Amino acid sequence: MKGLSNGAFPPEVIETMITAFEAAVATLPEPVHSAHVTMIAESILRTASSGERDAAVLKRIALMELQIAQRR
Repeated sequence: MKGLSNGAFPPEVIETMITAFEAAVATLPEPVHSAHVTMIAESILRTASSGERDAAVLKRIALMELQIAQRR
């Protein structure tokens, strides 16, 4: 992902990101497409790198971005 190749997060932020990621993916209908999983992961990385540290907010933003991308 562009701009995050040198990114680093402390362990507690990684745990928050994992929590958000797992919660977001759990809401996807079966079958889960790998492209959707990738979009969620990228959104969480991007949002966390901008300073967001709330798992619920990371999840919500990722799902909103996925929904917007699907409408294009």
